[in-house]
Amino acid sequence: MRRKIRIAPSILSADFTRLGEEVKAAEKAGGDLIHIDVMDGHFVPNITYGPLIVEACRRSCKLPLDVHLMIEKPDLYIDDFARAGADMITVHQEACVHLHRTIQQIKQAGEKLGRNILAGVSLNPATSLTTLTEILTDLDLLLIMSVNPGFGAQKFIEGSLGKISLARQLIDGSHFQVLIEVDGGVNPQTAKLLIQAGAEILVAGNSVFKSKDYKKAIKGLRG
Repeated sequence: MRRKIRIAPSILSADFTRLGEEVKAAEKAGGDLIHIDVMDGHFVPNITYGPLIVEACRRSCKLPLDVHLMIEKPDLYIDDFARAGADMITVHQEACVHLHRTIQQIKQAGEKLGRNILAGVSLNPATSLTTLTEILTDLDLLLIMSVNPGFGAQKFIEGSLGKISLARQLIDGSHFQVLIEVDGGVNPQTAKLLIQAGAEILVAGNSVFKSKDYKKAIKGLRG
């Protein structure tokens, strides 16, 4: 059975002088989610934006906002991003001391606001899938990095395909309700490989926002 493939344009590659227009254009072009990469300059060697940008995206479109926290001590900021309008909040396994507690905090943040917020965990390329064995049943989303986090326009790491395939087998074999998302180096060529490996959500920055035709670019990523 063919899985539904969702494309999540990443605003990391958008024109920030006209962010609202960019987000609306991605929505109109057929994007399924808006991916928002939050970086703190500590966990990753780059600094991006915070809850105010999430609020701006929320005002600009109706698509689910997929917030990826590439930050240290994410527990301190989860409630802020939830209030700003995040529909999905993903933290890094490598940044969380008490990962189960952090996942529960994401879900509780949604409950306090009277809505459902999906809780996700991301793995860096060098982090084994086995680090999530004890918590996979609590997740809504598994985000596998196919580049080292911190910057856009990086080269796709082919070794990530094996991790995605393994995750697909584990999730299907255990009947977990966990979405598999991939972030990094996604283009029409790698998208086909990622979908074959079992990915369901593809994060695409340059492939969408640096293209001349967002609709054509998004369609080309669906395979």
